[in-house]
Amino acid sequence: MSATVTPIRGGDTPPSLDPMMALVSADLDRVNHVILDRMRSDVPLIPELAGHLIAGGGKRMRPMLTLACAKLLDYPGDRHHKLAACVEFIHTATLLHDDVVDVSDQRRGKKTANVIWGNPASVLVGDFLFSRSFELMVEDGSLKVLRILSGASAVIAEGEVNQLTAQRRIDTGEDRYLEIIGAKTAALFAAACRIAAVVAERDEEVEEALDAYGRNLGIAFQLVDDAIDYVSDEETMGKDVGDDFRDGKVTLPVILAYARGSDEEKRFWRDAIEGRRVSDADLAHAKDLLIHHDTIADTMARARHYGQRAIDALGPFAKSQAKAALTEAVQFAVARAY
Repeated sequence: MSATVTPIRGGDTPPSLDPMMALVSADLDRVNHVILDRMRSDVPLIPELAGHLIAGGGKRMRPMLTLACAKLLDYPGDRHHKLAACVEFIHTATLLHDDVVDVSDQRRGKKTANVIWGNPASVLVGDFLFSRSFELMVEDGSLKVLRILSGASAVIAEGEVNQLTAQRRIDTGEDRYLEIIGAKTAALFAAACRIAAVVAERDEEVEEALDAYGRNLGIAFQLVDDAIDYVSDEETMGKDVGDDFRDGKVTLPVILAYARGSDEEKRFWRDAIEGRRVSDADLAHAKDLLIHHDTIADTMARARHYGQRAIDALGPFAKSQAKAALTEAVQFAVARAY
């Protein structure tokens, strides 16, 4: 196969997930049926709480990637429906756990499950969804699929613990930050894409290409999230602006600002990340420093770099509607900041 390279585009029309949603709409209906079926329980709180988050307006980007990658490979079967549901369950379980750890009160513009039902219920229903995801993996019958998705689940948990231990540590460096987001975010993107190659019975080269696409997309996605935490608005983000700042999370914009700052600015960042400067005025000052040192722009430049790597990973695949949709999904992920 000859490689073709598509650059991250600009233009007047903003990129969107609409092409990918149109591509996989029929498959996504079947995935949603699996999700609703596997959320059932004789314990009423389980479907009630899980449904609150699953039906809460998420884009279903990760399961759509599984479906779109299967389309890219012209896979004619239906194994990917249960596996895409499995991916969504893993993602939803991690969100439930994350909101407890972060003491979050808003997600996608709605109250978080832990605010409504409490931390114990959120953790336990997250465990239920993880269990359902493993049932779906086993039902598929492929040890390779089981290894990929179970491995990703373990890596995600490691990434969350790594982030927790780095919290409120201003000395966290860029390498560790990339290690954290590569685990907690990019691992599931990579696995969601790679399993499509397994069910389509493609060779290792194709698996690696889709893994690289998903992994780089996931890193770009998280870089943008960490940038817009400081410069977007509550309506766009679906959560409170400045949550990372108040939680003492050391993300790339902060890492760069601290490295470039004066002694006085470094003192501010130490106090802020350690929880002593978290007022609205402090957040406004933090934003001013990030803009002054161009750290939001540089974080977005990093996101575009990883986005381009994701698009380049699709180079070996023939031109198709699926390839175009997967390419635009990357462009959408990066463009969310604007």
